[in-house]
Amino acid sequence: MLDILPAFPRTVLAFVVVLGVLIFIHELGHYLAARWRGVHVERFSVGFGRALYSWTDRRGCEWRIGWIPLGGYVKMHGMEQPGEGGPSAAPLRPEGAFHAKPLKDRAIIVAAGPVANVLLAVVLFAALFMAVGRPVVTNAVVTVVPGSAAERAGILPGDRIVALDGTAITRFEEVQRHIRPRAGQPVLVGIERDGRPLELRAVPDSRDGVGVLGVGAGPAEFQRLDLFSALWAGGVQTADVSAQTLGALWQMLTGERGTEELGGPLRIAELSGQMADAGLRSLVTFIAVLSVNLALINLFPIPILDGGHLVMYAAEAVRGRPLPPKAVELGFRAGFALLIGLFVFATWNDLAHGAVGRWLASLAG
Repeated sequence: MLDILPAFPRTVLAFVVVLGVLIFIHELGHYLAARWRGVHVERFSVGFGRALYSWTDRRGCEWRIGWIPLGGYVKMHGMEQPGEGGPSAAPLRPEGAFHAKPLKDRAIIVAAGPVANVLLAVVLFAALFMAVGRPVVTNAVVTVVPGSAAERAGILPGDRIVALDGTAITRFEEVQRHIRPRAGQPVLVGIERDGRPLELRAVPDSRDGVGVLGVGAGPAEFQRLDLFSALWAGGVQTADVSAQTLGALWQMLTGERGTEELGGPLRIAELSGQMADAGLRSLVTFIAVLSVNLALINLFPIPILDGGHLVMYAAEAVRGRPLPPKAVELGFRAGFALLIGLFVFATWNDLAHGAVGRWLASLAG
């Protein structure tokens, strides 16, 4: 894919496509929800800064593409807090102003962005499962790592893992999902050896806080699914990615896992180029995983993010009236400072762990 382009333009194009899709779908969720709840949208922008291209539709909404592809926004009529001033402080029609809407409507509009990213992930995973097939690895053990928890427990190549802690399994992914959060915890492993059932006790090793059993499976087989099965499997895959992401973040917060895995735009650019080189299936999977991550990040209770707005709306529901404008302003300033700090930290991670060097080396190759 994109092999006709030289390395640098190919990587840049892949990066722009990946971010463009994620940002457009996220903002489209806000836009459609706003239209549904009767809020007038003044501007829909993918990217920041001066417009590379723009046009205005018959409803008066300006659609634009900014030259900095690191975000986007939907500007809704009357979105400023009452009394803040600005071009939308005096709405043309009060019924179309964001802050004139009931609390429920505002919450729906804000939550629609992350929801759209989750739905995008489900649809992309489902499309892959229909077109290419869902990768399925059987529960047969092909290799056992010497000195691993599996070897200590007595698991042998040729065994078939059929149950974990009494729960039946049929796929190797289920073994990984069960073992990951159980580092250092005893696990009852039900196996089938030469047609005979056995039950062994294993204590998974810890690798960066993640449980590892130490068994290897055979190559994956791809099974194509029908529409409804694919959508269900896409939802399960999205939930699994969400759980893994939140688990990894929790381990970082508790010190069980290093923060070197946190990446910023440079890491995303590097991976976008790699996934584009690997093929369409890899690139689509990468977009789906990033879409889940974008949804989760936006739901964090940080002022300025969608999750921060939802927390403020929850406080408004409890108090029976909006938070004081001063408190909202201080919250947004603190949230903005925190986001800038995280951005700088992630970019430093990219530089410190060689993302730029690897990227430049790949371009030279």
